[in-house]
Amino acid sequence: MRKKFDLVVIGTGSAASTAAPKCRAAGWSVAVVDSRPFGGTCALRGCDPKKVLVGAAALIDWIHRMESNGVRGDNARTEWSELMRFKRTFTDPVPKQREESFTEAGIETFHGSARFTGPTNVRVGEDVLEGRRVLVATGAKPQRLNMPGEEYLTTSEQFLELDSLPRRMVFVGGGYISFEFAHVAVRCGTEVTLLHRGVRPLERFEPDLVEQLVQRTRELGVDVQLQTEVKAVNKDGNSLVVHASTNGGDHVVETDMVVHGAGRVADIDDLNLSAAGVKSERRGVAVNEYLQSISNPAVYAAGDAASTGLPPLTPVAGYDGGIVASNLLKGNHSKIGHIAVPTVVFTVPPLASVGLSEGAAREQGLRFRVHREKTGGWYLSRRVAENCAGFKVLVEEGSGRVLGAHVLGPEADEFINVFALAIQSGITTETLEQTIFAYPTHGSDVAYML
Repeated sequence: MRKKFDLVVIGTGSAASTAAPKCRAAGWSVAVVDSRPFGGTCALRGCDPKKVLVGAAALIDWIHRMESNGVRGDNARTEWSELMRFKRTFTDPVPKQREESFTEAGIETFHGSARFTGPTNVRVGEDVLEGRRVLVATGAKPQRLNMPGEEYLTTSEQFLELDSLPRRMVFVGGGYISFEFAHVAVRCGTEVTLLHRGVRPLERFEPDLVEQLVQRTRELGVDVQLQTEVKAVNKDGNSLVVHASTNGGDHVVETDMVVHGAGRVADIDDLNLSAAGVKSERRGVAVNEYLQSISNPAVYAAGDAASTGLPPLTPVAGYDGGIVASNLLKGNHSKIGHIAVPTVVFTVPPLASVGLSEGAAREQGLRFRVHREKTGGWYLSRRVAENCAGFKVLVEEGSGRVLGAHVLGPEADEFINVFALAIQSGITTETLEQTIFAYPTHGSDVAYML
C-alpha cells in the first residue's frame, strides 16, 4: 500500500521524538518507522538502563568506602537478577508509552525495516511511504571489528539484558562502554580485564584525570592492559580465548564473556541510501549546517545518524531534532551552533568534561591559564571517603571566560553542568566567584577551582 506524508521519520529515539511531534503540531502529516521496539537506544539499550546499574554499583562502593568510618556494610552486595528486574521496570514500559504518545499526537506508526526506494520513498514491509521530506534518525550500533571470532562478542545491549554475570569478563576497547560496565561488573564480583589498543583510554578526556581514573580502576581489581590489540576470539569448551597483541608479543586471556566496547557507528547500512542519492560517511549521513543531506535536499539527518562533528550523545540528538523541525517548518535558517556539550563517563567516581581540552585550546592559539588540582583531600571528597578526585579548569586571559572544565570525583556528572552553563552563556570567572552557592555543595567549590 502506498501512503503519502509530509514527513517520514526513520527511528524513534531522542531526535525523532523531538522532531516528529513538532512537525505534527504544525499540521504536517507524519509517519515514524522503527525496526526495533519504539524508544531508541538511550531509553531502552543505553543511558537510562546503564545508569540504574551504575547507581547500584555506586551505592555498594560508597558503603564499602565508609566501612572504616562508622558505616557497617558487611552484608551489602548486589543481587544481579533482582537488580535487572528493577532495571526492566524502567525499560519495559517505554515502547508502548512511546508509540502511544505518537498515536495520540496523530502520528502514524510503522514497525519494520525501512529502505529507500527513491529520493523520498521508503518501503516498510508491504507499505511504501511517500514523504515530501524524510528524517533519518536511526541512531548508532557497535562497529564491526572484522576479526576472527567476532560472533562470540557480547554487545553493550546484550550486556544490559544479562540475567546473570559470568565469573570472568573481558572488555574490548577503552571507551565509555568498557569503563562504565567494567566498574559495574567488578563491584558485582566479576573478574574483569580491559584491553585497549591505544596508549591511553578515554581519549576525549584530559590525560591527567584519565590517569587518575585508570589507577582507581586498577585498584578495584580490573586488569587494565593498554597498547593491547585484540586479534581474535575463539571458543574452547565452555570458555572463550582472547588472542591479543602487545609491544611485548602475543598473549591470550581466557574468559567466560567478551564484551564489545570498541566504538559505535551510525546505524544506516541497511537503509539503501544510494537509492535516495544520499551520501554518507563513517559518522553518518553527510549533512550541511542545517542538518540537511548534502546530496538530497529532501532528506535530513539527526543524532547519531548524522555526521556533524558533535559528540554522539542523547542531549545532542534532541538538540538536532529541534533544529531539523525548525528548518522543515520554516525553511533552512537554524544552524548547528557552537554549543557547550557536557559529556560524562559514568564510572565510580564519574569523569566529566565540557568545553575545550588543554590541547585543543593550545592548538587554537588561545591565551589561557590552567588551574589543576587533585581534590581527594577536599572536604566533599573526604566526606564520602573518595580519594579519586581532581579537576582542570581553563580560563581565558583577559576575558575571564571559562574555556573548558574537566572534573573527576563524587557528583562530577552533576557538577559539570555548572561549567556547561558558564561556557554556553559566557559567564565570567568574576561572576562565578561572586555567586553564592549553597554550602557545603560542589557548587560552593567553584571559586576555588578558578
